[in-house]
Amino acid sequence: MAEETDVIVVGAGLSGLVAATEIADAGKRVIVVDQEGEQSIGGQAFWSFGGLFLVDSPEQRRLGIKDCFDLAMQDWIGAAGFDRDEDFWPRQWAEAYVAFAAGEKRAWLRAMGHRFFPVVGWAERGGYDAMGHGNSVPRFHVTWGTGPGIVEPFERRAREAMKSGRLIFKFRHRVDALSITNGTVDGVSGAVLAPDSVERGKSSSRNVIGEFALKAQAVIVASGGIGGNHELVRQNWPKRLGEPPKFMISGVPDHVDGRMIGITETSGARLINRDRMWHYVEGIQNWSPIWPRHGIRILPGPSSMWFDATGTRLPAPLFPGSDTLGQLKYIMSTGYDYSWFILTQSIIKKEFALSGSEQNPDLTGKSWRMTLRRATNKGAPAPVEAFKSHGVDFIVRDKIEDLVAEMNKLAGSDLLKLEHIRTQIEARDREIANPYVKDAQVMNIHNARRYIGDRLIRTASPHRILDPAQGPLIAVKLNILTRKTLGGFETDLESRVFGGEGSVIPGLYAVGEAAGFGGGGVHGYRSLEGTFLGGCLFSGRNAGRSAAKAVV
Repeated sequence: MAEETDVIVVGAGLSGLVAATEIADAGKRVIVVDQEGEQSIGGQAFWSFGGLFLVDSPEQRRLGIKDCFDLAMQDWIGAAGFDRDEDFWPRQWAEAYVAFAAGEKRAWLRAMGHRFFPVVGWAERGGYDAMGHGNSVPRFHVTWGTGPGIVEPFERRAREAMKSGRLIFKFRHRVDALSITNGTVDGVSGAVLAPDSVERGKSSSRNVIGEFALKAQAVIVASGGIGGNHELVRQNWPKRLGEPPKFMISGVPDHVDGRMIGITETSGARLINRDRMWHYVEGIQNWSPIWPRHGIRILPGPSSMWFDATGTRLPAPLFPGSDTLGQLKYIMSTGYDYSWFILTQSIIKKEFALSGSEQNPDLTGKSWRMTLRRATNKGAPAPVEAFKSHGVDFIVRDKIEDLVAEMNKLAGSDLLKLEHIRTQIEARDREIANPYVKDAQVMNIHNARRYIGDRLIRTASPHRILDPAQGPLIAVKLNILTRKTLGGFETDLESRVFGGEGSVIPGLYAVGEAAGFGGGGVHGYRSLEGTFLGGCLFSGRNAGRSAAKAVV
C-alpha cells in the first residue's frame, strides 16, 4: 500500500525546500523526494553566486542608488518582451514578483538570518533606450555566504520540521510517474535508487534496488530545468538565436536533465515557452571539474575588449555585462560558437569574478579578511589566478604578436589576423586619454566608474590595453555555457498548473525552473539577473502556502 501524506514535493532544490517548509510551518505533513542523495540538498542554488534582485533596498539607498517599483517594472518589461498569448500568466507573475522584490522579500529573508554583502552589483546593464533591455541601476544583491548562504535558512527550517514529524525526506527516490484519480493528481511512483555517497555535483548511480508509491492531496513539481541535457537544449533551441552550438559546456550537473518535466507534461500539464532559455557566452572550461563538461561563467567588469571568432570586435552595446542573449545571438550569427576576451593583468585583477559558490571562498566562507584582499592583492582573486594558470581557455603573453599566434593555435585555425586585432586595440587605446570619447565601450567604462561600487571593486582605472605597464596581455576563449530554462509549466499565481484544456489540474503545482520560475516564463525572453533564485523563493512560497490551504 502506498504511503500517505498531505503534500508531496518532487525535488529538494531551493524552490522545493521553500515550498516544503511553508507547508510544514502551516502544520501539514509533507514528503520531499529527490533522485539524488542527501549531500545534494539545495540543488543548483548551492552552486550559485547567491545574487538576488531587490528594489529600493537599504543597501541600494546607502550607495546613492535611486530605485523604485515603476523603474524596476519598466526594466523588467523591457527585458521580457512579452508578446505571446501564453504570456498572460507570466506577465502577472512578473508584476507580482517585482512587487515582492520591492516589498517584503528582504525582510522575510532577514528574519531567517539571511544577510547581504553591502556592495550592490550591476548586472545586465543593457545599453539600448530607457525602455529596452537591462537594469537601469545596480540591483544584484550578493548573499553573504553565496549559494550555501541562501540554502541554509530553508535547510535549517526543513530539519526542524523533520524533528516534529511534519517533514520527511526520501532521497534516492526517482519519480517515474504521477498518479491521477478522476482527473486529480494524488501521488507519485517510481524507483528507489541504490545509496551513493558520491560528492555533491558528481554523477550518481542509477542502479535500481526497489520501487515506491506515495499518495497525497497535492503534488508540487520542483525538479529544475534542462541545462544538463545538451540534446534537449539543442532540441528546444530557438531559431532567433541561430543554429545551436556544436560545442557547449555545462553550468549545471548532468542530473539537471528535464526528465521530470517530460513526465509531468505527459500527464497533461501545459508546458509553454519551451524555446526561451538563458545560456551564458562567457563560459570557461573548469580546470578542476566536478560534473561532466563542467563550465564556469566569468562575471566580467566593463573593460575587456570582446572579439568574435574572426577577430572583429563585438558591436555596441554588446560589451561585457550588457546583454547576454544579444551577445549569444551575435556570436552564433558569425558561424562559430565561441568568442574572445583580450585584456590586461590590471583588468583581470579588478574586474574578473567567477560565478559559483566554490569559486568565491571569501564570500562563501563569510570572511571579511579574504574579501578585503580582493581590493588589495597584487594579483587577481586566487580562483581567477588558478584559471589563468591552469585553464585551457587562458593565454598569457607579453606581446600582442605572441598572444594572437597562441589564440589561433588554441582555436586550431588562422582566423585571427594580427594587424586586424592590433588596429582595433590601438583605436580603442587612443580614445582612453580623454574623459569625453566616441567609443561606446569607453563611455560605458566612464559611466560605470561614476557608481561607487564599481569604482571601488569592479572597474579598473581606464588604461591602454597595449601599455606594457598594465600587462601582461591575456586572452580568454569564451564558450557557450548552458544554464537556465526560462519556459515551463503554465501556472496561476498560486502555482497551480494548467492543463491542455486551459483549466487548472487539481492537485498539481509547479515551482522554480520547472515553472519558468513562475507562470511558465516570468522572465519572458531575457533575464535581468539576480532573478532566478528569487523566482525559486517566490514561486516555492506561493505554492507551499496555497497547497497547505488546499489540504483538508
